[in-house]
Amino acid sequence: MTIQQNITQIQTQINYYLDQANRPQSAVKLLAVSKTKPVDAILAAYQAGQIAFGENYVQEGIDKISYFQQQHIELEWHFIGPLQSNKTRLVAEHFDWMQTLDRIKIADRLNEQRPYYKAPLNILIQINISDENSKSGIVPSEMLTLAKHIQNLPHLRLRGLMAIPAPTDDIQQQEQAFNAMNALFIELQQSFPDAQIDTLSMGMTDDMASAIQCGSTMVRIGTAIFGARNYHK
Repeated sequence: MTIQQNITQIQTQINYYLDQANRPQSAVKLLAVSKTKPVDAILAAYQAGQIAFGENYVQEGIDKISYFQQQHIELEWHFIGPLQSNKTRLVAEHFDWMQTLDRIKIADRLNEQRPYYKAPLNILIQINISDENSKSGIVPSEMLTLAKHIQNLPHLRLRGLMAIPAPTDDIQQQEQAFNAMNALFIELQQSFPDAQIDTLSMGMTDDMASAIQCGSTMVRIGTAIFGARNYHK
């Protein structure tokens, strides 16, 4: 199957799951996770109508962003990996979205380093919904404190929440984590009624159905679009 066929198939699956959940067809955005993938694979996805791409590694992402800017191809770039404070300037200067914010210090640095001529950097707060020691993200009880801080930073725009629940084949466990995230998302919207809180980024290839059933507005799909990743370049 080609990348174009894969994207068509995934979009068909998303629409099917939305139908099952009685949600509108436009309710979920597809984020193509392009980490470790070459620019020609991203170009093939773009030619199939895909605009939004997610990168986990700062320098690799910037190389790709620069390439497409030189080609005069406008794409939307999401940073979806853990971010060290010494890399914040690069994300602030080059990316459109930062999905994994979990510290006030990182928020402050991104705000200070976002170029004045660019639109505010779109921010998702990462929640460690499965309470895993190995995972980034804040505990749910810290969400509103971090959100209030972000709301006071003029060069950042809080858009919602992101999570990577613990992997499991148990549909009930998947839905438990995703429903907990959806409840937090609603709480965030109600706490900031004047803000543009519209994005709940959750669900990947293996748990996309449960995520959409439970209110996801953005699914992050990599392998099902681009094939297995190559970490040994």
